[in-house]
Amino acid sequence: MTAFVSSKTIPLLMAALFAANAAQAQEVVRLGNLKFAHFGAVSYIKEIAPKCGIRVEEKIFAKGLDVMQAIMAGELDVGATASEAAISGRAGGAPIYVVAGFAKGGARLVARLDANVKSVKDLKGKKVGVTRGAIQEVLLMAELQKAGLSADSAPGKDVQLIYLAYADLNQALMSKNIDVMMQSEPQSSQAINKNFGVEVLKPYDTPIGEPVRTMVMTEKFYKERRAVAEKFMKCFVQATKAFLDDRALAEKYVRETVFKGQITKDDFDDAIGNSMFTYDITPEHIQVTTDIMAKTGVGRMAKPPVAKDWVKTDLLTEAKKSLNVK
Repeated sequence: MTAFVSSKTIPLLMAALFAANAAQAQEVVRLGNLKFAHFGAVSYIKEIAPKCGIRVEEKIFAKGLDVMQAIMAGELDVGATASEAAISGRAGGAPIYVVAGFAKGGARLVARLDANVKSVKDLKGKKVGVTRGAIQEVLLMAELQKAGLSADSAPGKDVQLIYLAYADLNQALMSKNIDVMMQSEPQSSQAINKNFGVEVLKPYDTPIGEPVRTMVMTEKFYKERRAVAEKFMKCFVQATKAFLDDRALAEKYVRETVFKGQITKDDFDDAIGNSMFTYDITPEHIQVTTDIMAKTGVGRMAKPPVAKDWVKTDLLTEAKKSLNVK
């Protein structure tokens, strides 16, 4: 017996089939991200992802090393993090490639108003707060090494390190539990704008220069889901270009969507002024950062990875070329 399908039903069936195919076409990309002003363009990818033919599921983590652990557990396809977490992750066996940079800078040495700290040399005898394993720790150790100062979390060295989460550093400075902090953005700008901190320096005068934040992909995603990886990278370039071209869009999204109104316009302007969005990264930059991490003991890597083996920017180059972005 043949089932009867009315002419009215056929368009509905076709629409349902089309919707199913469209949903299947928008493959899911699992993205790990952090809640900082300069990570805002990465968050924006999920907003424009449907136009790129994909769906992005973003999960926010407290620090870059947490992103690496989620990648190791097979929970993410792509992660946004500072370079030191990517380097430590790769050294620890994380199957990742660095595929792009997305922001540069994003660190500031901030002192209490009454700490009488004008330069790195003035840190002798002080308690300095920093997040363990963060790029800020790498930069702090590079600055201390340059100034000839020793440091440890135990008393007795020139500088006593106080390890705290990013979210706790400002409160520790305000309550005078630490004298100085090496902090990220927008928290360092907030400390200055709220008048309980003063900038000592932006720590970009070491061989690292301005640290570039890294976009990493799992090797599996990069190799086995190449077409989706290409769509994601184009989406990343479009999101970043949108923020670079339209400062008002970037401010509105970061302030209202990412931070839910918790940061002011001045906080945003100062933060992005010290952590501009970008696309690019080089093996040379990752190698210099790796070498300084190994030299200062940050990350405690048994075998530091060689940058040229795992920095793969071909997807980025293709995406920028196809979108006519320089």
